[in-house]
Amino acid sequence: MRSAVDSSVLLDVLLPDPVFGAVSAAVLRDAIDSGAVIACEIVWAEVRASFLDDDSFRDAFAKLQIQFDPAGLDCSQLAGSIWKQYRKSPKGATIRDHLIPDFIIGAHAMIQADVLLSRDRGFYRRYFSKLKVRDPSKAR
Repeated sequence: MRSAVDSSVLLDVLLPDPVFGAVSAAVLRDAIDSGAVIACEIVWAEVRASFLDDDSFRDAFAKLQIQFDPAGLDCSQLAGSIWKQYRKSPKGATIRDHLIPDFIIGAHAMIQADVLLSRDRGFYRRYFSKLKVRDPSKAR
């Protein structure tokens, strides 16, 4: 099984978050035990911003066994198509809660993984209805 992981889950574990850290760690551990855990370049960059240097960042990802898995052409095209629909909707036109990186993360998980680990389950279920999402906050 290939599990894509969103920044929210990784930051819960790495910082650690006092509310979601333990449940996110448990969900992440289950994913690691079940197969590969992948992160696209968006997640990679978002999480890297929380580290002082590249070495500590790479060490943390190596310990967690997170593999870099860039979004490809199909992911980018799917993300753009769904983002366009979002922007045309009344909510998307007035509220900018989600930017294109969120859609790239969703498209990446949908095309290149079996499940997405994320606490933003409502967003991904709404715009990526066929994507299986595992939300650690619902395991509490």
